[in-house]
Amino acid sequence: MQTPTYLIERELIDQGFQAIVGVDEAGCGALAGPLVAAAVVLPINSRLKLLRDSKLLSSRQRDQLYDLIIDKAAAWAAGSVSVEEIYQLGLRPANYLAMRRAIDQIPSVDFVLVDAWTLPGLPYPQRGIIRGDRLVKSIAAASIIAKVTRDRLMKNLAVEYPEYHFGVHKGYGTLLHRQAIKEHGPCPIHRLNYKTFR
Repeated sequence: MQTPTYLIERELIDQGFQAIVGVDEAGCGALAGPLVAAAVVLPINSRLKLLRDSKLLSSRQRDQLYDLIIDKAAAWAAGSVSVEEIYQLGLRPANYLAMRRAIDQIPSVDFVLVDAWTLPGLPYPQRGIIRGDRLVKSIAAASIIAKVTRDRLMKNLAVEYPEYHFGVHKGYGTLLHRQAIKEHGPCPIHRLNYKTFR
């Protein structure tokens, strides 16, 4: 299993950058619920041995790391985009907006490291890193904050829409979720512009 490092953060610090922000998102592939992005400034002396891409961790491990990241981060924030905004903007621009909303809450940003993409119009130097959540510790930390934040939102929405079991699949297109859609039809937090619903 590939372990993320502080290699890129160290290189940037050597170049004079200080507040280096890792950014990632959760919920891009879901059929329901918001997109959530997170931005994290993680000091390079932070000892987080379990830190990985959120997709490689159990729910319990993510919850444990979420608390540790919040405790150790110099700054962190989450930003979300609603289903209505996804309709209006399209998926990729909505993702960009969620990331911008997270980054804009971080004070004194020097440099931004983004999983996979670069963000149009960002007023800071940035680098998009393919598989950044598996290579770069600050991006891995952001992936965990985004994932846990979104999962908790979906668990809250499961109380409002119990027949869809959002607390189990978090809005992703599992068999259980698809069967619930077939039985009950879509609800207000389903992304009706996705081909699943056409």
